[in-house]
Amino acid sequence: MKASMNIFCIDFETYYDKDFSLSKLTTEEYIRSKDFEVIGVAVQRKDEEPVWFSGTQEKTKEWLEQFNFADHAVVAHNAVFDMAILNWHFDIRPKIIVDTLSMARALHGTEVGGSLKVLAEHYNLGVKGTEVLDAKGKQRIDFNAEDLASYGEYCRNDVRLTMDLFKQLSGDFPLFEYKLIDLTIRMFTEPVLELDRASLKTLLEEIHITKNALLLRATSNRESLLSNAKFAQELESLGVTCPIKISPTTGKETWALSKNDEEFKALLEHENPIVQALAAARIGIKSTLEETRTMRFMDIEARGALPIPLRYYAAHTGRWGGDDKINMQNLGRKSNLKYAIRAPDGYALIDADSSQIEARTLAWLASQNDLVDAFERGEDVYKLMASVIYNKPVEEITPDERDVGKFSILGCGYGMGNKKFRLQLKTFNIDLSEEECERIIKVYRETYDWIPALWKRASTTLDAMIENKTISIGRDKILVVDGKKGIRLPNGMYIKYPNLRKVDKDNGGYEYVYDVKKGRSTYPSRIYGGKVIENVCQALARIIIGEQMLMVNKKYKVVMTVHDAVACVVPEHELVTAREYVVMCMRVRPKWAMELPLNCESGVGRTYGQCSKKAAI
Repeated sequence: MKASMNIFCIDFETYYDKDFSLSKLTTEEYIRSKDFEVIGVAVQRKDEEPVWFSGTQEKTKEWLEQFNFADHAVVAHNAVFDMAILNWHFDIRPKIIVDTLSMARALHGTEVGGSLKVLAEHYNLGVKGTEVLDAKGKQRIDFNAEDLASYGEYCRNDVRLTMDLFKQLSGDFPLFEYKLIDLTIRMFTEPVLELDRASLKTLLEEIHITKNALLLRATSNRESLLSNAKFAQELESLGVTCPIKISPTTGKETWALSKNDEEFKALLEHENPIVQALAAARIGIKSTLEETRTMRFMDIEARGALPIPLRYYAAHTGRWGGDDKINMQNLGRKSNLKYAIRAPDGYALIDADSSQIEARTLAWLASQNDLVDAFERGEDVYKLMASVIYNKPVEEITPDERDVGKFSILGCGYGMGNKKFRLQLKTFNIDLSEEECERIIKVYRETYDWIPALWKRASTTLDAMIENKTISIGRDKILVVDGKKGIRLPNGMYIKYPNLRKVDKDNGGYEYVYDVKKGRSTYPSRIYGGKVIENVCQALARIIIGEQMLMVNKKYKVVMTVHDAVACVVPEHELVTAREYVVMCMRVRPKWAMELPLNCESGVGRTYGQCSKKAAI
């Protein structure tokens, strides 16, 4: 940020009660509600005392406009909330949006916590007040002068704490990351995508029909499908052992019956069609994600454009996560909901997906130059891998064999074992024996031997972190293990493993674990060389996507990012040149990895669903 630019901090206090609050409603639903009301707002210019104002919406807008936020940076804690209010209710958009919650998440992960109260205590900045509790159920007109003044001091204190927190966090925080925070928040607070109500209504009807059909196919009733214990009994009655897993929350054995559990996915391909139907019916009945999301979209459509809620630095690799109960990060590839999301009139959508970015990054990082060169030449690396696996010329490789090569390149780069590899293949209707999977993994590791060598090097970084030493890893020493701080990335951020330690294994030897927090619980998570490289490659890929996204946004408004893809809206009459520009941006190599060949596929259309038909240009 420019030294000459003023920095303001802002905090709104709004009406809430036991049923109307952010604990009961989404941020979008709460702020756009007819019951929403601003009680008051406090603003602080960087080194001055914060000021408080309470008045009608018209008077509040007039008061806010004196600060000329459009030319300056505005800081808030959980800025999605305050910036949405600024834009949706007062038509004010700051030049730069800064969010201390996002900054803290990037710097601390889940180690400290994200609330202003916890962060203020962590940095000894002061104590957050409790006056907000007394405001429950009170609209602005219900406050007497004394109570309103007390509430105003509470809000001013929050602004002081937030500004002091910003000063504490901003030390070496990279400018690049400020820009990504700003862009991420604007995807929500300045929405442009629209929703097609007719399409949503039709889709909801189709979902209900499909659910009923699945239920009829299964030899079960709804109660059995919804209950884990009864569903397990249903499987046992069919001679199928219910899959189990170790719960990341409790550390104890539990049923692996989530739709994302690999063992449960395998039931969808079971040799017994009744088991298949039972598993399909459970997904259709228990996991009503598509149904509830469709209904939520219909509600949003009635209120306005579609805000895209993303959590910046949701994972310790820096990747974005879904938020506000419409997780756009797990919108299925074939979801018909995509066809209900459309660009505004006169505009089209471009969705560009970085091709095989993790596999490319891994090959580059490991100095696996033959694979890097193959990517550079635009060769079909999946066929090349299959050619080695099946010991036959590339031109004789069948589509099924190419698929095996594909999943080898995409799945074996982080030390995956044969059992997990076999399950992964089965989810894509490729059924190979454990022995064959073991052979394929061996061929992969022997063919690209620099990659397993990188895993071994990564194992030494774990010891370095425990022993508080400094070592480098990867091509050109691009990654530096800075003792207990973690692995320093090219953007200046770190991958951290809190409380990293060695623990004894039951069958002898030891393994590495670190602490992961989920809610109020802390549990140990296993880490090893291959997993470190997976984390690193995902973090590097995220930096690359971030740089490309900012480049695209200079010319066309970026409205969404999903995994390795960037979506933007462009004027329809510029569609051809805009697509060329976006593809060019997605091929730009970062300064720290000029030897890394990048490519992308892009799709265009009036709807997000039409963009799914991607192709290279």
